[in-house]
Amino acid sequence: MNPSQESVEQGISQRNLKRVSCTTVLTLAYQSLGVVYGDLSTSPLYVYKTTFSGKLSLHEDDEEIFGVLSFIFWTFTLSALFKYVFIVMSADDNGEGGTFALYSLLCRHARLGVLPNQDAIDEKLSAYGTVGSTDTWQSSALKQIFEKHPRFCEALLISVLLGTSMAIGDGVLTPAISVLSAVSGIKLKLTELHDNYVVLISCVILVALFSLQHYGTHRVAFIFAPIVTAWLLCISGIGIYNVVHWNPRIFRALSPLYMLKFLRTTGIEGWVSLGGVALSMTGVEAMFANLGHFSSLSIKIAFTFLVYPSLILAYMGEAAFLSKHHDDIQRSFYKAIPEAVFWPVFIVATFAAVVGSQAAISATFSIISQCSALNCFPRVKVVHTSSKIYGQIYIPEVNWMLMCLCLAVTIGLRDTNMIGHAYGLAVTTVMFVTTCLMTLIMIIVWKKSMINSIAFLLFFGSIELLYVSASFHKVPEGGWIPLVLSFIFMAVMYTWNYGALKKHQFDVDNKVSMNRLVSMGPGLGMVRVPGIGLVYTNLTSGVPAVFGHFVTNLPAFHQVLVFICVKCVQVPYVCEEERLVISRMGPKEYGMFRCIVRYGYKDVQQENYDFENKLVSGIVQFIEIEEEDGLNMSDSEAFYAPELTFMISNQEENRVQPLCDFQEAKSVDGHLENSLGKQESLQILKAKESGITYILGHSYAKSKKSSSIFKKIAIDLVYTFLSKNSRGPDVALNVPPTSLLEVGMVYYV
Repeated sequence: MNPSQESVEQGISQRNLKRVSCTTVLTLAYQSLGVVYGDLSTSPLYVYKTTFSGKLSLHEDDEEIFGVLSFIFWTFTLSALFKYVFIVMSADDNGEGGTFALYSLLCRHARLGVLPNQDAIDEKLSAYGTVGSTDTWQSSALKQIFEKHPRFCEALLISVLLGTSMAIGDGVLTPAISVLSAVSGIKLKLTELHDNYVVLISCVILVALFSLQHYGTHRVAFIFAPIVTAWLLCISGIGIYNVVHWNPRIFRALSPLYMLKFLRTTGIEGWVSLGGVALSMTGVEAMFANLGHFSSLSIKIAFTFLVYPSLILAYMGEAAFLSKHHDDIQRSFYKAIPEAVFWPVFIVATFAAVVGSQAAISATFSIISQCSALNCFPRVKVVHTSSKIYGQIYIPEVNWMLMCLCLAVTIGLRDTNMIGHAYGLAVTTVMFVTTCLMTLIMIIVWKKSMINSIAFLLFFGSIELLYVSASFHKVPEGGWIPLVLSFIFMAVMYTWNYGALKKHQFDVDNKVSMNRLVSMGPGLGMVRVPGIGLVYTNLTSGVPAVFGHFVTNLPAFHQVLVFICVKCVQVPYVCEEERLVISRMGPKEYGMFRCIVRYGYKDVQQENYDFENKLVSGIVQFIEIEEEDGLNMSDSEAFYAPELTFMISNQEENRVQPLCDFQEAKSVDGHLENSLGKQESLQILKAKESGITYILGHSYAKSKKSSSIFKKIAIDLVYTFLSKNSRGPDVALNVPPTSLLEVGMVYYV
């Protein structure tokens, strides 16, 4: 397989392939149509319908139609084309996009400290990328504000959680409005069909869609791009036909003067109707969020040369039809389709709605996986559904939760207009959060001047706040749904993050020093039993309190003891060569080591890739390096343990062998005896033969008696409930049940 083909098959972004051929870029651009633009391309189904669902009336001079089209054109051009394609997509985090990518960049450059256990050695990761950046006085002043006022850091986290919660709400509303809008078109041909049957058909499609999620999108993804391409060509062709056939003067609406005329003549009703115009932006955020699976250039090409002109032509054609058919406003999209091609377009529309729903569901899985990695969501089961396309995941609990919520919205509201009111608020809120984060990125990361950054915030922020304010007016008519959903998701995420940080602080305050542990060992009559003990901890230094609790009650531990810390780093991915950091704890004769396992916020955290063998391999290589260099590497010094082999130096390259395959322990033992003769390495391999035990803390968090009412509710009720109903650490780490030893302990936080 040549490099070009391989990059296309894996959906690789620029983080893995710096130079790509023209063919590869065009192929990725074509593939992105099915993954990125499914949601955005189906917005013409409901934009005009929702915009004119209120008290806004149409007059003979068509000023309202021209004004709405002008708003759609300029909003779409300024926000989607100029803001996202030309500006926001340049703020990628090693090829990754989305709200968490922007937040990660800020955390690394401004040291906001959202994650515990961030060490100086993490800054040496190849993906970290902050070395050599010189601060301007503006960026330095802004960093000092965050350092001196931790409340600002907390407010920034809350705003990110708000945007994330609204994005998760999109995963609920997108399937409901897309499928219901597409299916409702059948009533034009089957006029006697009751609304209940339309809702029933929509629900059947939604249940089927969510039921197939566990198979993974890669099995049907090959048909996504053709469906969206056919859909875009259909609506653009129909748009051209309607413009020519009904009203060629519609091009005059591209003048921004019609926006001013619209607001002047319609007043408050016109302003309120702009909540429907905001639906033309649905899916724009997905362009940036899905940057990791495609190159930035490919997404820009697909949007600029196909998606953008097709949607503009579709909106213009529908406006041209409406200018001559005022009474068909609630059925304008399907009414504007020529009779001869109605059924083919209806079928393509239904499939396009399913594709758009799939993109929103997959994006929700990815968002929640990142939240869980960043300690902002309870542990859930993450299933990697594709061995070829990295990042395609399935989360069972979230899938069924989304299905229930989506069905509840579809059955409860039964009206795309009310769902559209809710959808518009969610979309515009996420976009405004992105604008605020981009302003900070410009100052802190890009080192732009304060004037240019504030100008960006004022220009694009004012546009988005206009639509947010219009959508808020529709809160009683369905806009309350994203508010309720976002409040629930924000409460869950913030409480989980708060509880996790409090537990970590308890570990830091109550950790046991190595000197104390060793000194009290003989008095307690400690014995060393054969085997390797893997003690999982949240600390990157010191001995966790749970281990002190363990040896106090059972004064014995394994011949080889490894303290394992699995942590997330503020980069999207950590390559296998930089995954493990190994150091020694205490003198050599105690046989204690520390291993820090590092993941990025978009890595799939699973220890099912022969972790035991790789860990033992890394420790053996660590011992060899230590012996040859004559060092005693403590916690203050780090050692990278590559996936397959570690070359001590170029001069000794031929003498170092891969040490990761321990399927046949005897052959490995013999190899070490013949070539290295390392006694400690032999002891570790023999200890591995005796067995490996996983020691995990089964901790319960309780608030102190002196805690406030808010803290007691957050810890004793909400956090405890979430802990009991989320995946345990043994399941998240894929620990073999036969080798698991849990140590119970109460954390008073």
